[in-house]
Amino acid sequence: MTPKSIPVTLDEHTAAHVAELFRAFSDTSRVRILSVLVRDKMNVSALAKVVGISESAISHHMRGLRQMRLVNSRKEGKEVYYSIEDEHIIHLFQQGVKHVQDI
Repeated sequence: MTPKSIPVTLDEHTAAHVAELFRAFSDTSRVRILSVLVRDKMNVSALAKVVGISESAISHHMRGLRQMRLVNSRKEGKEVYYSIEDEHIIHLFQQGVKHVQDI
């Protein structure tokens, strides 16, 4: 059964954007970063400690996630904090985790 709001065949532009969205979930480091950010905002240093990768690697991933509009950044003093505020992204991430855990 196909939901009425989704066309039977996606146009090339929409398909490219959906593929880009799912590409964000194709890297284990990005998935681990997102797993932290669905719960709370965090800066690069804290993310590096929690996820267990270097600050430069975190910064690299955050740049890509920002460009894909999956995370937001907000400067507080000298620190930049990252968060996920889009409920669609949070829900999509949680559904992916649930799917894998149910297999």
